[in-house]
Amino acid sequence: MNNSKNWDLIITTQNRWFDLHFEDILKYKDLLFLFVKRDITVFYKQTILGPLWFFIQPFISTILFSFIFNKIAKISTDGVHPYLFYMSGIIAWNYFSDCITTTSKTLTENANIFGKVYFPRVIVPISKVTSGLAKFFLQLFFYFIIFLYFTYKGNTSIDLSYKVLIFFPLLIFQMALLGLGLGLIISSISSKYRDLNYLIGFGTQLLMYASPIIYPLSIVPDKFKYMLILNPITPIIELFRRGLIGQGYFDFWLIIYSIFMSFFIFFTGIILFNKIEKSFIDTV
Repeated sequence: MNNSKNWDLIITTQNRWFDLHFEDILKYKDLLFLFVKRDITVFYKQTILGPLWFFIQPFISTILFSFIFNKIAKISTDGVHPYLFYMSGIIAWNYFSDCITTTSKTLTENANIFGKVYFPRVIVPISKVTSGLAKFFLQLFFYFIIFLYFTYKGNTSIDLSYKVLIFFPLLIFQMALLGLGLGLIISSISSKYRDLNYLIGFGTQLLMYASPIIYPLSIVPDKFKYMLILNPITPIIELFRRGLIGQGYFDFWLIIYSIFMSFFIFFTGIILFNKIEKSFIDTV
């Protein structure tokens, strides 16, 4: 007797247009942890400096930004030491941009695996976002070391905003949600139109300049400020800085807008990803 109830697992393309696959993710949680471990170890495998690259990249970027944008271009940092100003923005931006770039290649880079064995496809982008937290927290720890150094030397009088620091887990979650959503959208589209893969690096670079990373939002003229405010990552960066350096633009409704856009982009990404994953193996 052929009864579907006799099967342990039924694989079908007839799933809902919006499905977060919570049950499947819990069932395959060991595979998720394996992917996370793989992503972390592969990053520094066969390198001389190993995990030190987690610290070298933001440190060199901070020095270059301080020299070019503060010393040469004379861009204000709102009275905050340039090293602390730029590093606080770079750390947040690195995690957000990594979420986009790594998840945007989910379907194209894992086509061989997806074509051979079944598991919830969404596990792969989730693992990328999760493994990126290791790099993020190590760089954040490095920031606090730099912060304590400048405080000890008397080069800064910054007071950490503990009220904002309490909400840091929510800020990090929102960054991950927004980056994951954008990555899923790009991954879904690029599985059919490969041209988009060549624009990811260029697009994230442009998005960085459209975000308050190398400049504070306070120095932007009012006629251009609204354009930057429409960028949903802007309130996150500003609030992130407010917690670390005590400086940052705060507007309650702007934060609500950013949260709404983050969930909207994430849900859109999930819908597209669920739709494309059914047949992408035929076009990839």
